[in-house]
Amino acid sequence: MNTASPTAQILIALIPIVGILAGGVVVFFYLYWNYKKSELLIRQGYVPERLFDLDTFSLLAGLLNLSIGLVLSIYFLLRGGLEPSVLGGLIPFAIGVSLTLFYFIRTHARSRQ
Repeated sequence: MNTASPTAQILIALIPIVGILAGGVVVFFYLYWNYKKSELLIRQGYVPERLFDLDTFSLLAGLLNLSIGLVLSIYFLLRGGLEPSVLGGLIPFAIGVSLTLFYFIRTHARSRQ
């Protein structure tokens, strides 16, 4: 039984849309101001420090996805055989393998320089 008025239903439907738009605006201006700050620092001769370590992140995310994907793949294979549900484990497994390979290729390329 739907007892809400049409106006209330419209307002309730608009709440997530407004939230997503407001979040998008906040993220946009954060990225824009961060870019402008880095640009200004570079113009003044300072090199902004790197706060994000891509190598460590790719290794951590790769190993986590690899292990989660392997466990899920084995579980789905044992539970239902070779069905489409196995993709629930194979997809994170493939992402984990690719991120881990990226880490090793990147560190190997850096050591050769």
